[in-house]
Amino acid sequence: MARKAVGFGEDDLRSLAGARSFERALGYLDAVSGLEVGDRSVTATVHGTDVYEVELTLGGNSRSETSGWCSCPYGQEGNFCKHCVAVGLTVLRQAEAVPRQRKAARARASGLETWLKALSRDELLALVREQIGEDRGLRRRLELRAAAARSDEGAVRDRVLALIDPRPFARYGCIEYAEAPGYARQVEEAAGALRALASGGFGVRAVDLAEEAIRALGDAYGEIDDSDGVVGSAVVAVAEAHLAACRVARPDPERLAEWLVGQVLGDGNDAVDLDPLDYAEVLGPAGLARMRQLAAEARLRNPRGWAERYLMERLVKAEGDVDALVALYAKDLDPSGATHLRIADALESAGRAEEALAWAERGLRDSASEAHVDGRLVEHVCDRYARAGRLTDVVAVRRGRFRVERSLVGYQALRAAARAADCWEAEREAALVALRDDACQERGAGHRGPVLIDALLDDGDLDAVWGEADGRADGRQWRQLADLSRETRPSDALAVYLRMIEPLKEPTGDRVYERVARLLLDMRDCHRALGTEAEFTSYLQGLRLELRRRRKLMDVLDRHGL
Repeated sequence: MARKAVGFGEDDLRSLAGARSFERALGYLDAVSGLEVGDRSVTATVHGTDVYEVELTLGGNSRSETSGWCSCPYGQEGNFCKHCVAVGLTVLRQAEAVPRQRKAARARASGLETWLKALSRDELLALVREQIGEDRGLRRRLELRAAAARSDEGAVRDRVLALIDPRPFARYGCIEYAEAPGYARQVEEAAGALRALASGGFGVRAVDLAEEAIRALGDAYGEIDDSDGVVGSAVVAVAEAHLAACRVARPDPERLAEWLVGQVLGDGNDAVDLDPLDYAEVLGPAGLARMRQLAAEARLRNPRGWAERYLMERLVKAEGDVDALVALYAKDLDPSGATHLRIADALESAGRAEEALAWAERGLRDSASEAHVDGRLVEHVCDRYARAGRLTDVVAVRRGRFRVERSLVGYQALRAAARAADCWEAEREAALVALRDDACQERGAGHRGPVLIDALLDDGDLDAVWGEADGRADGRQWRQLADLSRETRPSDALAVYLRMIEPLKEPTGDRVYERVARLLLDMRDCHRALGTEAEFTSYLQGLRLELRRRRKLMDVLDRHGL
């Protein structure tokens, strides 16, 4: 009933906060005061180490619609803290009164609206003056709106630059995580002022000021902990205001192209990811031509530069010239075959499937000796071969990759392809020969357990694993082999568990004790299968006697019924 009334329950609060914060919140129920319930939110004050303001949004029928904000340090990091839980629990304890409180909140809001409408102009002005005298943030927002409304360019510039100035938020030389949302709100205010300036007939000035703001934000962004991306989103709003101003002002297209290229290639582009093609309509043919020229020159200066390549790629794609795009990609082919795949995708999208496959095949040839090949390229070629019924060619590709990069994943891919082509028996024999050669070379060299053991385990060929494991398998592989063999070869599995438990007698800690308990449970299963449970009981008694001083271990064994 309580959950239906408020949109969440105790389980939702525990899930949002975590068990520890939930339990700690129980000690703060008497510290909640000033509770106000509205249609979609609850506000309250919680007295803890300091006095904290809390706001909960009330969900519908799912926990994802419920969230909380608190002014405490932990809450400012984006966490649903114990203070939020305390307020939520207080609301649940008053759930029967929530409908009445909501009705009262609506009545208060309606009453305020009626009262405001009844005030004279002078009375409203006096009220606003009173509020801006007490609230500096409100005063700044209204000053900015006023300057934009009267198109006071100088005042708007001063206000915008003041809003994006990071220094008031950078107490220790940078804007920390907790301060980022407040700074982001000011940047969004600056974006609104720029939009108002442009719509007020001052588009050219808005363009210049937006570019100045974007440059300043780019300089500051590296010193901001923007883990949640709130500042980045606000900077995007400034960039959108710049685009809107350009649509109004129609600046010189070549000069705009130069500025955009500078943004994409410059060091300050981390703040905002501008897409020059958003400006295509403003740039027109002359601006786009100038941008293409600048992009080509930049590409010549730095052929391997990521930003240079991105800019040229965007322009060529926009022109729709597939051959030009292929030529661009072909100038810098990645050894992994990733670029060959991009060419294949472009050609296939253009309906040129044969050329696409030829490029993908070339990618496999060019990267045949590489230890790492883009897996997407291999999958692309195998998929196209399989669609065409070329199953033996799929096997050939998988075999070629397995020869270069011998791994369990490569073995599994070869097995799937060979089974589809009905030739797995021969392929498996050849693959295992290669893996045995690798295992012989790796013996004693400090390697992890060989792929040979993993492959045989994956095949379910346990008898073969027992024949190969001695001197080759690592601890993980021995454990897996023993676990898989408990029913069919309990004596062999028991010997493995006994070997594994010996080195665990020396170390301490909860994780070690849990491993000991699991091994003992597995040993007990083996003894049961062998009908030698008395031997296990004797072994366990001896182990407990030997390690009796480790009380935590004894507790763990007791908990597992050992």
